[in-house]
Amino acid sequence: MNWRFWESISYDDYVNIAISIGIILVTFILRKLFIKYIFYLLLKLARKGKTDFLDYVLTAFEKPLRVLIIIIGVYIAIDYFPYINQQNQLFDQIIRVSFIVVITWGLYNLSSSSSLLFMKISDSLNFEIDHILIPFLSKAVRAIIVAISFSVIVEEFGYKVSGFVAGLGLGGLAFALAAQEVIKNLFGGVVIITEKPFSIGEWIQTPSIEGVVEDINFRSTIIRTFADSVITIPNATLSNEPITNWSQMGKRRIFFHLGVEYGTTKIQLEKVIEQMRTYLEHNEDIHPDTIFVRFTDYNDSSLDIMLYFFTKTINWDEYLKIREDVNFKIMGILEEANVSVAFPSRSLYLEQDSHEQNYYSNE
Repeated sequence: MNWRFWESISYDDYVNIAISIGIILVTFILRKLFIKYIFYLLLKLARKGKTDFLDYVLTAFEKPLRVLIIIIGVYIAIDYFPYINQQNQLFDQIIRVSFIVVITWGLYNLSSSSSLLFMKISDSLNFEIDHILIPFLSKAVRAIIVAISFSVIVEEFGYKVSGFVAGLGLGGLAFALAAQEVIKNLFGGVVIITEKPFSIGEWIQTPSIEGVVEDINFRSTIIRTFADSVITIPNATLSNEPITNWSQMGKRRIFFHLGVEYGTTKIQLEKVIEQMRTYLEHNEDIHPDTIFVRFTDYNDSSLDIMLYFFTKTINWDEYLKIREDVNFKIMGILEEANVSVAFPSRSLYLEQDSHEQNYYSNE
């Protein structure tokens, strides 16, 4: 059977098959030359320009262009291939869908870097786009691109998108019930965007989590904890919790009570309080607006001095360094004044029986 098939092929068919194969081989060679020389030359020129937009476009369409060259080569080769009609409806649909997929691929890649594009646009227009909004815009653009491409491909094969959407409407109630958690998280994300309790890169704390916000998407928020683990929290949960945004602090508080022994005299106590207050007021790292150093309480085993002030920095490492310096200085002030820090203690007084006292006294 196979022998008869080959016998039925004419000389012209052999020539056309060879031409088709040759066109495909030439296409692969041209594809490699185009990418290696022309494309990278254009990319190099784009990176020298004043704007990065062309650079983003070329980078996004690099791989789709490689596939597009192959598709064009196959389309031309089929025109010479004797056993496939280039005008065949199915073949024509496949080629057109291939072009749509390639364009969608490039636009999707471009939308993946749309975060940078949105920032560039906002800078050029002097219009500030909050960092919390940029990931949502990027994902929304990608979703729109995929949805449009899907509808065009479906229409290309003769299916009506309007009928498909109407069919979804009939099952909308069941879909809404099944996806109610997703809808809650989506609205939770909208609440986070509109109220903006935090942004990407900020340090937040809730009753359930504490860490730095890494990403915000339609369903959840990704937070990296200080143990360097990554936790994903549904937006519905996060939007219903009290959120403390530590990154929004203008200054950082230091507050504690220092207890000294009851043997400390009034003059010693007044002296160390005045020295500590003077030191804090002249410390460049301490915020000058609020500084309290006061003798506040007679505690069970100590005389308590309250220290309440703020550091100018909110950086954790710098804050700890300033707090350490303050503690060492206070220790030095106490040592110079010969004042000791109290520790929890209890005195026990024993009262002797009156008869026993009389007996010993008579003796």
